[in-house]
Amino acid sequence: MWQAEVRIDLDAIRDNVAMLRASTRAEVMAVVKADGYGHGMLPSARAALAGGATWLGVATLTEALALRAQGITAPVLAWLHAPGVPLRDGVAAGVDLSAGGVAQLGELVEAARSAQRPARAHLKLDTGLARGGATADEWPALLDAAAKARADGDVEVVGIWSHFVSADDPGAEITDRQLAAFADGLAVAERHDIRPRYRHIANSAATLSRPDAHFDLVRTGIAIYGLSPIEGRRFGLRPAMTARARVAQTKRVPAGQGVSYGHAYHTDRETTLALIPLGYGDGVPRHASNVGPVEVGGAVRTIAGRVCMDQVVLDCGDDPVTPGDVATLFGAERPTADDWAAAIGTINYEIVTRFGGSRVPRVYDGSAGRGAGDGEAG
Repeated sequence: MWQAEVRIDLDAIRDNVAMLRASTRAEVMAVVKADGYGHGMLPSARAALAGGATWLGVATLTEALALRAQGITAPVLAWLHAPGVPLRDGVAAGVDLSAGGVAQLGELVEAARSAQRPARAHLKLDTGLARGGATADEWPALLDAAAKARADGDVEVVGIWSHFVSADDPGAEITDRQLAAFADGLAVAERHDIRPRYRHIANSAATLSRPDAHFDLVRTGIAIYGLSPIEGRRFGLRPAMTARARVAQTKRVPAGQGVSYGHAYHTDRETTLALIPLGYGDGVPRHASNVGPVEVGGAVRTIAGRVCMDQVVLDCGDDPVTPGDVATLFGAERPTADDWAAAIGTINYEIVTRFGGSRVPRVYDGSAGRGAGDGEAG
């Protein structure tokens, strides 16, 4: 008998990817960084590939090498590298790597020479986000260095890419400005005789709302897990994650009873309290104290008092809630990850990703892309 679990619907991931794939002429990269946004990197990658993704995207080289170690042969792009990261291992494993400056490209060249094979590089242009990537002033120098590295046989320029600032706001004018800056950067690249197979800037939000930003490849992250990147719009996506637990204990208490640490909540009548064995040690945000929604006994209730490391308490009134009943924090039905995000002032990305490193077991439903060791089926 399980106490708490996170259930992942692999078929939902597959179907979300298939829907995204059908909406564009571009190829689809499924972003599975941060342990698949909490859904499990390897099962999510397999399900996404089953749905028609042809690329996988991760932040770190460690993540990319973990996919390769599990037999994933699809193209994988890793884009966040501090100086000294062993890029040679990535080059040897055929991982695509980002370079957002001359120094980063130089590390790729060294790695390629050490691995005795060309590095597959995606040159990153900063079109306004001001994170990674070369500015417009730095871009020609990066292109010159890339052209030389290509001529020397050290680098294959596979892609040019950038990242949007506010694609989740369909009316944001900066998206148009970034597209214009990206087009300018591509034109400069052509003048340097660099015309890569893949040009990509669209994230999930732009994939769903800006077909003019699709180019050759779209990078879809949160959408493949069934959550919308644009507030108030669902796009037919199906959430893949459900977080739930069984009620551990119930008790009747009088009006005026303080509940949990600091007595940040007091009952206003005689009531039944239900103890739920999930807390901030499992991924429940502590700032969900007194606001986090949880469904139990057919009603959505609010966490009563502070979120503890291992547990929360619900005020269930006179409803017949008993030990063993299932309490759902979020899933495909209300409450959802969006409801949690709204309650605590964050985004749905954070809610699901919090459960990636928890002690709560992940259980996989569906058959999409399943491999040995992916966990039990529902």
